[in-house]
Amino acid sequence: MADDDARLIVLGRVSGIFGTEGWVRVYSYTDPRENILGYPHWHVRVDRQWQRLTLSDGRRQGKSVVAHLVGYDDREQARALMGCEIALPRAELPAPPEGEYYWADLQGLRVRNRDGVDLGTVSHLVETGANDVLVVQGDRERLIPMVVEKFVLRVDLDAGEMDVDWDPDF
Repeated sequence: MADDDARLIVLGRVSGIFGTEGWVRVYSYTDPRENILGYPHWHVRVDRQWQRLTLSDGRRQGKSVVAHLVGYDDREQARALMGCEIALPRAELPAPPEGEYYWADLQGLRVRNRDGVDLGTVSHLVETGANDVLVVQGDRERLIPMVVEKFVLRVDLDAGEMDVDWDPDF
């Protein structure tokens, strides 16, 4: 997992410009939203290249988050960040509580049902109102609710596998 610790995990994106002094609106994937402001250095993908930028200030602004990054001091400079992803190295993120997982850690896991039938690998997850859903790609695509102890029986990140209670015909 040491190699995985160096990978970047996307935590949000720049969604707009705020004011005239280089501030940007941030669409944060963290919960709560303002948790993204707890990291002093962001990796921002500008022109398909990751750049390490320093957060100089930020706050919750209504239902969104606004932030100022060092070196972006006017509206036109901030405009260059529009739509850019914001990420952190996996190693900088805190360990999730027992039984919870970062989506990025689940992607790529091999999925088997309780009878040992290989269902494929986790391609990505989808957020729904009720619970998150694993998108498993194998002989066909399967959508499995990410409900631990009901459908997801075991997750072994080190082994890269997950056991589920799921009928292969679904």
